[in-house]
Amino acid sequence: MMLEFKKIHIPAVSQYAIKVFYDSEIVGEYFTDILVNDKVIVEIKAVRTLALENEAQLLNYLKATDKEVGLLLNFGPKPEIKRKVFDNIIKY
Repeated sequence: MMLEFKKIHIPAVSQYAIKVFYDSEIVGEYFTDILVNDKVIVEIKAVRTLALENEAQLLNYLKATDKEVGLLLNFGPKPEIKRKVFDNIIKY
């Protein structure tokens, strides 16, 4: 996937450290599978089917970081894509 992003000139970084906030304070770091254009968190799974826990995990990452959009990609037997959005206005 990173090669395809590079090929079409989309800035993306794998295993990028993002600061995690709680109550407006930095409490740690989270490493994304892929961060696209410093805006979109991409989480990659390879499971039979996405579970609610996978979606909750991505939503928690969005709540705890300054990123607003996330994609959950599953490369299991049947490919799946879920998009999650959490607006920064209600974060801090």
